[in-house]
Amino acid sequence: MDDGGCLLAWMNKSRGFTLSELMVVVAIVGLLSALALPLYSRYQARSKVSAGLSEISALKVALQINLDQGVDTASPAELSGALSSGNCSSISAIAVAATGAASISCTFTNAPATVNGQTITWTRTQASGWSCATTAPAGFAPQSCPGI
Repeated sequence: MDDGGCLLAWMNKSRGFTLSELMVVVAIVGLLSALALPLYSRYQARSKVSAGLSEISALKVALQINLDQGVDTASPAELSGALSSGNCSSISAIAVAATGAASISCTFTNAPATVNGQTITWTRTQASGWSCATTAPAGFAPQSCPGI
């Protein structure tokens, strides 16, 4: 039995999608993209702030050891840290052993516009210990490090 005739008859009936159907699909994809892109950008910004905090937090212990030993610090290189990274265009680490004051900061790079160029900083005083702050908007800052 030859089913080729049935297949040919079926293919002649179904010619594809109509213009209206294609326009509906394009509209739905556009709507989903319009909703998803801002959410993804916010996710990227929060991730960049968390990554920057993680990178400078790694230097905190070494800087505290230097302070405890009475050693001043003028650069992250003295703590075996990098001066920049994929998340931070510049990393600074400064400590004055005589006063117990210290600061470690990161300026964000390769980030969404809302946080690009903003900073996150660990600051230490003899009286109050370590505290964290960032110039990034509060919605992107980790709970342990309030933003503006």
